[in-house]
Amino acid sequence: MDTVKTKILLVEDDPSLGPLLQEYLDAKGFETKLADDGKKGGDLFFKGSFDLLLLDVMMPIKDGLTLAKEIRVVDKNIPIIFLTAKSMKEDTIDGFNAGADDYITKPFSMEELLARVTAVLRRTNKVRSSEGEDIDFKVGTYQFNSEKQILQHNGVEQKLTTKESQLLRLLCIHKNDVLDRTFALKSIWHDDNYFNGRSMDVYIAKLRKYLKDDTKVEIINIHGKGFKLLVNQ
Repeated sequence: MDTVKTKILLVEDDPSLGPLLQEYLDAKGFETKLADDGKKGGDLFFKGSFDLLLLDVMMPIKDGLTLAKEIRVVDKNIPIIFLTAKSMKEDTIDGFNAGADDYITKPFSMEELLARVTAVLRRTNKVRSSEGEDIDFKVGTYQFNSEKQILQHNGVEQKLTTKESQLLRLLCIHKNDVLDRTFALKSIWHDDNYFNGRSMDVYIAKLRKYLKDDTKVEIINIHGKGFKLLVNQ
């Protein structure tokens, strides 16, 4: 059995947040290297071997977007997640243009970070261990198993299609946060063209129908950005 740990390069200049994230990820079974600016991060990347990059966007010496573009020249496949205090649409687009696989806005919970990391690793076939992978989700009074593609409510099971399941899983990972439309399209359809966009809208409508029996659960449109799965307590 493969016991090699998944290696993460974390580039974060916040002197309190960086070590905290490193400690948390290591405790979850990852092997995490930390750099506190973009230049040091680049040096570590080109000297080592990593499975995923966590890059702060705003950093001294070299910012995360510049570092990501340099890395993409030599490695087009390594997963990259940006960490940023910004939430502007333009910054999200810049992140995806620089080669981001996901984008998480500060402040975020450790649980959300872990969910994003494991989701991106699974999607890019970089997971070396099943530890920490979430396949079961609670959505209000619903239970969702993304592996079996089953949504359950009051003992009644709804079998989902692959794309329905993939889309609902992304919404669950981003629960109560915005799921970027472009990111969802590129993750599931691998292309954000008009026709795939229309297709995704149809799947969103289907998911709304499946979730209609719990009035505290809704999928809302965020104009110009994407969707949000709202679960009211």
